[in-house]
Amino acid sequence: MSATATRIRRLAAAAVAVTACGGAILLPPSVSSNDRGGDPAVESVRRMINDQNAVVPSRTVQESALIGASSANTLDILVVGGGATGCGVALDAATRGLRVGLVEREDFSSGTSSRSTKLIHGGVRYLEKAVFNLDYGQLKLVFHALEERKQVIENAPHLCHALPCMTPCFDWFEVVYYWMGLKMYDLVAGRRLLHLSRYYSAQESVELFPTLAREGKDKSLRGTVVYYDGQMNDSRLNVGLACTAALAGAAVLNHAEVVSFLKDEGTKRIIGARIRDNLSGQEFETYAKVVVNAAGPFCDSLRKMANKDAQPMICPSSGVHIVLPDYYSPEGMGLIVPKTKDGRIVFMLPWLGRTLAGTTDSNTSITPLPEPHEDEIQFILDAICDYLNVKVRRADVLSAWSGIRPLAVDPKAESTESISRDHVVSEDYPGLVTITGGKWTTYRSMAEDAVNAAIKSGNLSPRNECITSNLQLIGGDGWEPSFFTVLAQQYVRMKKSYGGKVVPGVMDTATAKHLSHAYGTLAERVAIIAQY
Repeated sequence: MSATATRIRRLAAAAVAVTACGGAILLPPSVSSNDRGGDPAVESVRRMINDQNAVVPSRTVQESALIGASSANTLDILVVGGGATGCGVALDAATRGLRVGLVEREDFSSGTSSRSTKLIHGGVRYLEKAVFNLDYGQLKLVFHALEERKQVIENAPHLCHALPCMTPCFDWFEVVYYWMGLKMYDLVAGRRLLHLSRYYSAQESVELFPTLAREGKDKSLRGTVVYYDGQMNDSRLNVGLACTAALAGAAVLNHAEVVSFLKDEGTKRIIGARIRDNLSGQEFETYAKVVVNAAGPFCDSLRKMANKDAQPMICPSSGVHIVLPDYYSPEGMGLIVPKTKDGRIVFMLPWLGRTLAGTTDSNTSITPLPEPHEDEIQFILDAICDYLNVKVRRADVLSAWSGIRPLAVDPKAESTESISRDHVVSEDYPGLVTITGGKWTTYRSMAEDAVNAAIKSGNLSPRNECITSNLQLIGGDGWEPSFFTVLAQQYVRMKKSYGGKVVPGVMDTATAKHLSHAYGTLAERVAIIAQY
């Protein structure tokens, strides 16, 4: 039997094992773990996540673990919210050896965490404010975000990559201004730098971005300045966090809603929650020493559930994005419109074979299913049309969505004059630690701060310090950019012919690349499904 046939047979056996274990959809990668050395705790957790025989436990198993957390056998931490921050908290706490549960009212990444600009960025705008306003707080935000940007890309290399972003300049002052600003961005990044920014002439710019306009606002294009930030598949990254947390020992359950908190009759401290399974309608109680509120835009509703007089700490901001055909932008190059009529920035980025355009930071109200308004869609189209040499048509909008960013107001602050762009951790009710604010890029450090606060609140005894800065997510360990070639060479696609028969087809490069980037080393487990 050939080595390839043996490998396929072994993978098929693993797939059968998954079905037998309750239908868990993900398996650990077959590629051996990279031995980068370091902390024994990190290596122990890495081996557990990448165990050849490990599977993500089924929903029934996860729910049973939460139901089993009684008053005599409590969880250390119960996390409420299955977005980036909540799943990050669950992973951090579980890898510290704590007993962790997580519940999410809808599905993992169904809210804000799947409605981002798909960028992992350090915050060029914050650097500009730091320089012109002499604001050291803004500068610290940039340093922090740049550190985390590099870490996110390294921890999930299959889901994240560096993306060049082009800023058009229509006079020489803009060329100098943006070149100096982005060189400062490079300097601040230091060892965390992805690639050096550089200036391109007008001719070079048009060659790199064919739809870029040579004339705009009665001015000629003088060139562009290109810098690098990170790009991610946000929803898959979020699901990867949830699965990694589950493999590390956390009990994570979606479609499970907190309906009330359990409180100690004497101290009034929160000691757990009553949870409703939104799929079955049944309710159960879960006890925990600390509850972490990571509900994003809805964290105030949980705080009011604990204390009806709690002061709001969320100032909601809307981010609207639209999807356009791929011909609006070339593959591998983004465009940033730095100045719109109301001062906001608009991005136009290649994403999954299409063009993603959008903006952030407009006032909104909190609603479970935010929808973009027509005037917001038209604003984005108007903002990009001056920079393109193709007609921007409303009919080309393939889809649109709106996400709510939970900008944080510290409830302990004496005034709210400056809404924080950083995250806030607060325990304004005993036993309930709230983490909110921040952004996708800094989810890992937000989780670390929340877990630290929870440990202090509940007097918990972790096995080790935070190790998530050196922990690759499921599917990332052992992944290389060339991994798709393994899929293209060793696997086929099964498809129906015109006669209705199922026949093998070629695993084309596009399909192989999609699987490789979506699932990392787990892509082999997906490909094996098509072999039988």
